[in-house]
Amino acid sequence: MNEKLSPLAAFHLTGEGPRGDPGDMGRMGLSPALFSAYRDLPNLRYDFPLVLVDGDADGSFVHTLSGIIDGILQEIAPRGIGGERLRKNVLELEEEIRTLVSRGSEGSLLQLWDTAETNLLSIAGDAGRKTLSDSLSHARAILRFDGEVIDCDGEMPAKVLTHAWTVAHEAKARKFFDQVNELALKLSDILKADSMKSGDARSAEALKRSVGSAYEAVFDFEAMSGLLGTAAKDGVMPEKQRRRILSALSALESQRFFAPPKRHGKKRRRKDSHIFVFDRCTRALEAFQERLPEMIELIKAMSIAELEIENRYRESAHDPFFRRFDERFLEPDDLLLFPSYLVCLGDRLDDMAERATLMEVLSSGLPIKVVVQNDDILEELSISTGQLSFGIRGTQLAAAALGFNNAFVLQTSGCGLYRQRESILRRLAENGPALFSIFSGLAGNASGSAKNAPDVPPYLRAAAAMESRAFPTFVYDPALGSDWESRFSVGGNPQAEADWPIHHFCYEDEDLQKISEDIAFTFVDFVAADGRFAENFATVPRSKWHDGMVPVNAFLDLETGAQAEKTPYILMVDENNVLHRVIVDDKLVQAARRCREMWRNLQELGGINNSHATKLLAKEKEIWVEEKERELAALKAHPELETEETAPPVPAEAKEMEEAMPEIAEAPEIPAGEPYIETPRCTTCNECTDINNKMFVYDDNDQAYIADPDAGTFRQLVEATESCQVAIIHPGKPRNPKEPDLDDLISRADPFN
Repeated sequence: MNEKLSPLAAFHLTGEGPRGDPGDMGRMGLSPALFSAYRDLPNLRYDFPLVLVDGDADGSFVHTLSGIIDGILQEIAPRGIGGERLRKNVLELEEEIRTLVSRGSEGSLLQLWDTAETNLLSIAGDAGRKTLSDSLSHARAILRFDGEVIDCDGEMPAKVLTHAWTVAHEAKARKFFDQVNELALKLSDILKADSMKSGDARSAEALKRSVGSAYEAVFDFEAMSGLLGTAAKDGVMPEKQRRRILSALSALESQRFFAPPKRHGKKRRRKDSHIFVFDRCTRALEAFQERLPEMIELIKAMSIAELEIENRYRESAHDPFFRRFDERFLEPDDLLLFPSYLVCLGDRLDDMAERATLMEVLSSGLPIKVVVQNDDILEELSISTGQLSFGIRGTQLAAAALGFNNAFVLQTSGCGLYRQRESILRRLAENGPALFSIFSGLAGNASGSAKNAPDVPPYLRAAAAMESRAFPTFVYDPALGSDWESRFSVGGNPQAEADWPIHHFCYEDEDLQKISEDIAFTFVDFVAADGRFAENFATVPRSKWHDGMVPVNAFLDLETGAQAEKTPYILMVDENNVLHRVIVDDKLVQAARRCREMWRNLQELGGINNSHATKLLAKEKEIWVEEKERELAALKAHPELETEETAPPVPAEAKEMEEAMPEIAEAPEIPAGEPYIETPRCTTCNECTDINNKMFVYDDNDQAYIADPDAGTFRQLVEATESCQVAIIHPGKPRNPKEPDLDDLISRADPFN
């Protein structure tokens, strides 16, 4: 082994090395290099905090604070200098609200608005206080939303899902009461109309009550009753039918599945109304089974009511049917009338009985929605192998749920919940079981003196889990179609087509020279943000950096033999933003390799780099090449078939027009190795601009050209080339010799150059 690599290689292979050489990262307070741009989250605009609203015109149950502020400013702040001061003041208010929430303040948006406004006015100078107050009052006057403001923390997943369920439940309740009230009213009308035909309705006392006291002296009600009694026949319905209608009406009016709707802003609730939010799957399943007979009786009553209202009830046919009516006769549309059951398990899947019940729920087809919160996906270490075992309680649970085929499954980090809001609300309102597996962004406490990244906010940790593929986002929705292409998606992940997301990173070297490079954010970077695993890393002084050190993502792409002379590292920064190379032990490299394989499996399910499609494409290409070779061979065997066609004479008018036309300048010659597009052939398919809309730009004719080849990576050029429907992109040669995976990218680009 190369002597120069020995100390580093020893740590990489064994996790052990001389004290301080490599360095002890655990006491240096390092964090992944890409975290450096997010040290002060309250001063950045992003998806959090969220505002849980009751529902509005666009049907949303949640808004971002930034989105609400942007909507206000678009409405009241004129463009240009005239609205700049107003925008500045309102954005300062937004920042103050975000700071309050990050420090633990709770309340509604209006409450936090008032607190933030008071804080800003208290520190404003005399000259600016009036302007600030006017700006904030103007903005407050058109604020259309209010609701609880929440940050990305341990309570957020359950709050978001519970609020979404409540919104869906109340919408279903309104629809249910509209239907039930209409049935009850019509049944009452039937009874009332029949009562008017009875003898009691024609009695003197009943006639007197119907006329009222104002005309009491005008009529002889005894005489009128006698006349009506001789003129009309008694039309009372059969007693059996009356009892049937009264029974149906009683069942409709006494149901306990939905509380009466709100009246005058206050929600009415029967004391004996059922509850539908639980903290255990076992309790939810027991409640559903206990209430099933009551549900059957209510559906039976609604069916009888509809038949009676339409005068279609036939005792000879319907009496035997309703005597046998039980759960076997329930239809999916019947279940859709009733509330779904929400189970917020939290981080409680250690109970094997509860885990078994969860599997039973997901396979049952019942309308039970389960929220599983994962607080620590790096909690466990496998003692038997000594290898890091990650995501056992999170990713494996959601992956197993895919096998039930009929259950909705959403796996995402807490930072991605807002972007999945439409899927969440839609599924909570629909039939069938659902699993929402959420990583909250929390983590266990570092022990001892380890100080590595101790203050990583849950939002940033949750985002890192998604970026690093440790806890990727995916959605499986069986209601969207009958095949995997329709049902399954991994599109919510950053750069979903790649193994690891690639980001542009700029820094200054020791000579204060600006350097920029593309770096990958891998599973190892995610683990590096957790102080408990500091012993799996070691810093290397800049004086000992050398070409044998390679980034982790590049190391994983090497063949086994080539890895022997290389040492994997990641880039990290300290509290002073000084850049460090940190080497990684083999346990983490193996864990990263397993993480990548799991991610590739999800990609394949989502239609990205699908092995079946790749093999089929290669086979079809082989057949096409063979056909072209046969055609060329046939042409060479019969050269006489290639006859020159005599060009027809050019008319005199055409010659005159050709001479009168101005000369068209030849297209400039493209330098060797430069990327270019055959722009006149562009079909405006958006394939390339979707990949990078700064590198690929449309001209005035909506045809693409390469505006700036340095605005993206060579990988993006190659991927755009391969996705181009008319094969008009020529990627040229790579411009950044340090870009990862160049050998593979160059070989993929060669056929198009």
